[in-house]
Amino acid sequence: MKQFEVRGSGCAQCVLTAGLIPKVADECGIPVHVVKQTNPEVMLKHGVMRTSAVVVDSHLVHSGSVPDRKKEKRG
Repeated sequence: MKQFEVRGSGCAQCVLTAGLIPKVADECGIPVHVVKQTNPEVMLKHGVMRTSAVVVDSHLVHSGSVPDRKKEKRG
């Protein structure tokens, strides 16, 4: 199971991102667990300067916008 974290303030963009991940994963048949992280100290510690940010298995894979659905399916 892939571990996803959506890091951000809890804004609409972050909420949309957190909702998009399980939908795309389900379409691809990949089990995921999504956690929302809103603590600014955690974000700064891990170098997140723009939200929404997506971390997969402890690796920052996207930041600054809602991920493009087509790109997410390829990744």
